[in-house]
Amino acid sequence: MGLELYLDLLSQPCRAVYIFAKKNDIAFELRMVDLIKGQHLSDAFAQVNPLKKVPALKDGDFTLTESVAILLYLTRKYKLPDHWYPQDLQARARVDEYLAWQHTTLRRSCLRALWHKMMFPVFLGEPVSPQTLAATLAELDVTLQLLEDKFLQNKAFLTGPHISLADLVAITELMHPVGAGCQVFEGRPKLATWRQRVEAAVGEDLFREAHEVILKAKDLPPADPTIKQKLMPWVLAMIR
Repeated sequence: MGLELYLDLLSQPCRAVYIFAKKNDIAFELRMVDLIKGQHLSDAFAQVNPLKKVPALKDGDFTLTESVAILLYLTRKYKLPDHWYPQDLQARARVDEYLAWQHTTLRRSCLRALWHKMMFPVFLGEPVSPQTLAATLAELDVTLQLLEDKFLQNKAFLTGPHISLADLVAITELMHPVGAGCQVFEGRPKLATWRQRVEAAVGEDLFREAHEVILKAKDLPPADPTIKQKLMPWVLAMIR
């Protein structure tokens, strides 16, 4: 059995893994795991990933979870362009620095913006108070400023003159609030120009394909009560 990737493109880390594999012509078998239907919480998927999260990778008898670990595994297994995860010690350390920072900062802010602005009221039918939404969007704005000031600065990409894993992970996170209708790039010309560079480096068709699901998330029908009950503990834990 060859490489298998367990993904749902509603998930931002899944989009990063999917784009990376497709862009670099890595052959894989796509195993779809429908988050909205709670398939990741099933006993069947727990046989693949006991953590009940996507993405997950199977390479023969080897199974791996966590998106950053999967991306790094793929860079080390396949002979890929050096700019994704440079051999130069300090250039690689800059990518590592961003990947270590983003888990509890940009990812959290983007997740909360998606769920508070759109997924709770539209998909789960749960109202979100104006105060909670305002606080969430303010937190996102602070994090975006940090992304610009600390990482992007005046560079073409987050860690230097070429696209890296840092840019791929960052752009897939930012498309979460975009899918909820947040004007993430409005009033931020530096960040907007960076997005254009990332899309061009990845390929606009592949970028569009990977983000089609999240950009149509506002059209999801309301969750079935049984599914809602199943998903709610997972959602609350994810965005806390």
